[in-house]
Amino acid sequence: MEGLINIFMASVLTHNIALTYILGMCPLIAISKNLKTAKGMGASVILVITLTATINWPIYQLLKNNNAESISLLIFIITIAATVQFLEIFLDKYLPALYNAFGIFLPLITVNCAVLAVSLFMVNRTFGFFETVFFGFGSGTGWALAITIIAAIREKMALVSKVPDGLQGAGIVMIIAGIISLGFMGFIGVVGF
Repeated sequence: MEGLINIFMASVLTHNIALTYILGMCPLIAISKNLKTAKGMGASVILVITLTATINWPIYQLLKNNNAESISLLIFIITIAATVQFLEIFLDKYLPALYNAFGIFLPLITVNCAVLAVSLFMVNRTFGFFETVFFGFGSGTGWALAITIIAAIREKMALVSKVPDGLQGAGIVMIIAGIISLGFMGFIGVVGF
């Protein structure tokens, strides 16, 4: 169990999918203007990354056992798109309030490269099933933490200072993300794979 908690903590902090690997930056930049929408997107990403990593692990094992690993990337993409579609249909039918809260964020996750990266990292690191689940949940949580912190900082900055024209938008997000990632790197040696 200690190893699983270590994988979770490392994927949130020192191996943060957004701040260390710079993945999933398009929605992170676009949606981090408002804290409420950032939280909604973060929750969606946690859910989708955890589900798709959990589903892709047995699929990859099946492909590996049948010497069909070469098509795993294509299968992962199809699995991610199908999972997001099924989740969207399920939420719309049985939990409409939650579906409306997620809004446009759920379909946008299909094209978030962080979701695919978690499944590819699972393969590269030869994680077992439970390691994959904890890694997926931790990676989603780390991405959600990053977008929430950046959105909170951007909201405060909008109230107290004027960002120079050349740094508005993506520029200031990348500077904020860089500073936050330095803080997260302070946990190297405490948690890691």
